[in-house]
Amino acid sequence: MHTSALSANTAVRPQPAKANRLLYLDWFRGLAAVIMLQGHTFHAFTKPELRDQPAYVLSQFVGGMPPAVFLFLLGVTLAFRLDGAERKGLRPWQRVREGWKRAAYLLLLAFLFRLQMWVFGWPHSPWTDLLRVDILNAMALAAAVLSLMALVRAADRMRLCAVLGVAIAVLAPVASAIDWSLTPALIKSYLAPDFNSFGFFPWAAFLAFGLSMGSMLRRTPEEQMDRLMQWFAIAGGVLIVGGRYFAALPYSLYAQSQFWLDSPLLVFIKLGVLLWMMTFAFIWTRYATPGRWSWIRQLGTTSLLVYWVHVELVYGRWLWFWKERLEIGQVIAASVGVTLLMLALSIAKTYHWSARPAAMSWYPFVTSRTPAPVPAES
Repeated sequence: MHTSALSANTAVRPQPAKANRLLYLDWFRGLAAVIMLQGHTFHAFTKPELRDQPAYVLSQFVGGMPPAVFLFLLGVTLAFRLDGAERKGLRPWQRVREGWKRAAYLLLLAFLFRLQMWVFGWPHSPWTDLLRVDILNAMALAAAVLSLMALVRAADRMRLCAVLGVAIAVLAPVASAIDWSLTPALIKSYLAPDFNSFGFFPWAAFLAFGLSMGSMLRRTPEEQMDRLMQWFAIAGGVLIVGGRYFAALPYSLYAQSQFWLDSPLLVFIKLGVLLWMMTFAFIWTRYATPGRWSWIRQLGTTSLLVYWVHVELVYGRWLWFWKERLEIGQVIAASVGVTLLMLALSIAKTYHWSARPAAMSWYPFVTSRTPAPVPAES
């Protein structure tokens, strides 16, 4: 999510196979950005009395996917980094420290984002908003913990991270059942499932699964990528159907669990959808629009900027006259308008701010063209 911006030439010319391998991850991230834009616009502008309408319910239902996508793709790029560092001969704890540095950078971004939102909302925003655990905070914590996977060889990382992802998801209801009354609220927000924050349980499971899948992608030869995507699609279908089937059963292994908050089955269903989305992105960029400029992929290459600016736009003071005042048709038009505005901003960034520093390669939402040199394949 990387160090070089798209130039005008690479946007319209066919890409070499090495670059094509990762364009689908940009498209995947861009699709998540589009879903995020409409979800937040609907949430901010729809009249309260219309929030039981099918359009609003559908908007918010699919709008729950982008955080999982961003965590998953951060795991994929983290896997690329760890694999590249291993091939360059860095010692295990050196690789771990590199991961921790990036996690600290994500945490810094998270606090800068909250600070900017608080300053722009002053004096009406409470100081506690500075400590809110949002998606960037969740990424930072998950990346810090799972950077320990650098101690494991890449071949073993695929299996171990998949097991860790399952374990985090399975332990989420247990974390919900813990008595957190004696724990500081901030620590609880970072760890426990909550509808108002992104706790380690269960959200870090998506980063663990991304680490597993990223290690697999990194070590799969180019000629076998089609077959791998077929298996991803099959696995996604099994996860969705199986998760939905077991969720409908009248009994549970847990004394207390809420499906939309901490259910492992919801995590597995979302993982299945992620695998389908990634497979579709691969097919679309590889066969339907090879080498062509894509507005969805464009959003994916600058998704941190899109995330940062649109949240201030739709939830800040700028469009106060629309807050919770629009009909469904008007909100749809507003969603299109916000998306076009973010696309224009993304294009401006790509073609006018091309000299990005190397640190940008670790922005949690940006392009997936990982520059780390790897002898076998990129």
